[in-house]
Amino acid sequence: MIKKVSKCPEGLNGEITIPSDKSLSHRAVMFSALANGTSVIKNFSSGQDPLSTLNLFKQLGINAEYKDSETLIITSSGKLSAPKTNLDCGNSGTTMRLVSGILASQNFNSVLSGDESLSKRPMKRIIEPLALMGAKIESTENHAPLKIFGSKLHPISYISKLASAQVKSCVLLAGLNTDGITCYTEPYLSRNHTEIMLKYMGANIRTDGLTVSVTKSSLEPKEITICGDISSAAYFIAAGLVVPNSDIIIKNVGLNPTRNGIIEVVKQMGGNLEILDEKTVSGEQVGDVRVKSSELKSCKISGELIPKLIDEIPVIAVLATQADGDTIIKDAKDLRNKESDRIATTVKELQKLGANIEELDDGFIIHGKTTLTGGVEVETYNDHRLAMSLFVVGLICEKEIAINGFEWVNISFPTFEECFDKLM
Repeated sequence: MIKKVSKCPEGLNGEITIPSDKSLSHRAVMFSALANGTSVIKNFSSGQDPLSTLNLFKQLGINAEYKDSETLIITSSGKLSAPKTNLDCGNSGTTMRLVSGILASQNFNSVLSGDESLSKRPMKRIIEPLALMGAKIESTENHAPLKIFGSKLHPISYISKLASAQVKSCVLLAGLNTDGITCYTEPYLSRNHTEIMLKYMGANIRTDGLTVSVTKSSLEPKEITICGDISSAAYFIAAGLVVPNSDIIIKNVGLNPTRNGIIEVVKQMGGNLEILDEKTVSGEQVGDVRVKSSELKSCKISGELIPKLIDEIPVIAVLATQADGDTIIKDAKDLRNKESDRIATTVKELQKLGANIEELDDGFIIHGKTTLTGGVEVETYNDHRLAMSLFVVGLICEKEIAINGFEWVNISFPTFEECFDKLM
């Protein structure tokens, strides 16, 4: 699908409510499946990735029914059943990596597969710690499909060189069904949705600085309300800042401190952003975000800030093209292992549009402020976040752009265009 996007001279104005958080939707299904009883998940995501998780757990024996379009009722005995066929994770790395931790300690065998993109993503990062716990996993050069032979695991104290919420969650979920204390230490604090939700559902889990420990626990069924996804909000935050004459409010946004790097960066860049009506919902911080058109300045993004905004870096690069000075993004080498090589693809496509951006091994340098010319066709590389970032760019290019493969936005944000239409 080719989507044409033109400059938006009148600005973006009004209020929108963005879709529910994918990360929380994945975990809500997984953890409810491990709880004995009936859980209610409100505002469940309609994105393809969380639906992959839901369909997978149906194959593992849980009962899931929609009460209405956004309320999911999950009933489980707390024990999973052997699947009759391979478990398809679709395009979702979160599904494959977290579910591996759950399946490794079961009393049955299973096979996790995915689409062509997911099959290229590295799985060594989860296979290694699980193997140290005694898990038996077969793969082709540490890539999907993963054949998991369920077995009794033993606890470990694992020190990770990577700040990855997916790896951390995988180990913690394996530890949830393992006798003894399983500890995980990371170099920087990655997103902590797993820790928050497991604690909310009664798990014996403790956090001490950069170390999380868990012991074998039974989870309690709960009512879980999913807040809006800050990664989805990022495109509207960026657009509100760079499109002239804009003033928008994004309702019900998750503001978890391990995910709000985009907010920190916008403040560093001098953006006009304020948080309204902040509160706690199902253990997570939530609020409304208001942004207005702003004169931006450059900043440096690296180190412990990177895990807080790893998914937002392509659209932050768009922001940086409109900021005075040189914005440097480093320590983000893991971007090369996403749905596309997001360092190479972001640089290539923004350069087509007139951006002055240089590729680094672990990030890029953006020289701003630059007038973006447009007038060309750009590629998404089957990457939903790149597709949405390019849409934002199109709103400020001098000439219309055509985005090839725009349908990939449906992976995380099926109502993306509809939300933008409300503001135009």
